[in-house]
Amino acid sequence: MCGIVGYVGNELATPILIDSLKKLEYRGYDSAGIAVLDGENILVRKAKGALKELEKRIAGETIKGSVGIGHTRWATHGEPSDVNAHPQTNVSGSIAVVHNGIIENYLELKEWLQAQGIVFRSQTDTEVIANLINYYYTESSDIFSAVLLTLSKLEGSYGLGVLCQDYPDRIIAARKESPLVVGLGKGENFLASDVPALLSHTREVYFLEEKELAVIYSDHVDLFGTDGTKHSRAATHIEWDASSAEKGGYAHFMLKEIHEQPKAMTDTLRPRLVQKDGKAVDIHFEELKENVDWKNAGRVVITACGTASYAGQIAKYAFEKFARLSTEVDIASEYRYRNPIMNKSDIFPA
Repeated sequence: MCGIVGYVGNELATPILIDSLKKLEYRGYDSAGIAVLDGENILVRKAKGALKELEKRIAGETIKGSVGIGHTRWATHGEPSDVNAHPQTNVSGSIAVVHNGIIENYLELKEWLQAQGIVFRSQTDTEVIANLINYYYTESSDIFSAVLLTLSKLEGSYGLGVLCQDYPDRIIAARKESPLVVGLGKGENFLASDVPALLSHTREVYFLEEKELAVIYSDHVDLFGTDGTKHSRAATHIEWDASSAEKGGYAHFMLKEIHEQPKAMTDTLRPRLVQKDGKAVDIHFEELKENVDWKNAGRVVITACGTASYAGQIAKYAFEKFARLSTEVDIASEYRYRNPIMNKSDIFPA
């Protein structure tokens, strides 16, 4: 899964972006890149392969600028290459975008933009986003409005970080079905697709909600809905330690996760145990809705991706062996395109 990072502050952005991307290497990727506003232009540096290839490319180069975005890409549209790596820009390079997710109508949008005279360089759906933002920005001269209009045209999932050279004091972020976290610092603020990228800088965060936008400045962050209305809420404090997001001496993260399973299971169940006379007598899951009729359930349907789908397979084994409930497990990214047959007695955990 791709990784997104961003920084707005007073320090040089490049070292912070590279260090933050390293914290997201566990997600897997095939290329990496950064885009930094040097005060006048957006400087983009990208490289196929491991993050060290990007570091080699920028070694000895002082990239000035304290506002920037970075990305580690796992190829979907277009092969792994320097050209297809993120960030992607519009034709002039005045707008840069990093993107997690898949834009399902990107071919339709690309053909429309090509009819307007836009020439594309990459095979990515992300370049479509950058050029569409530019199209609306040319009309409105307001980058936030241009992003809002662009989002209204996109079908699919996205976690976005957007830079515009005409607005050198901010990053615009938006999410739909793809997680984004905004980190709150002192005189600096951050963007990431996962918390580990932020923990060495701050523990105060906003987890962006579905279809929410954030405009990130060095001294504050504004939150918006898709209608452009500003709102506010309290930040979340991260309790867990940064070391839990590191490999901890293991050769790789998968091995670490395997060895952590007993502790993870214990930590998950402990707050849900119902005790009597110091002994656990029941397990209570607040997350399970009370109006779900488990006793009369006909079937359980589980959808998930990646390692979560493997967890679903374990759940299938448990449901069928202990509860004697027929259970179906589907890959979520494929399930959405089906026209499944569901019954009123079916339970679809969400």
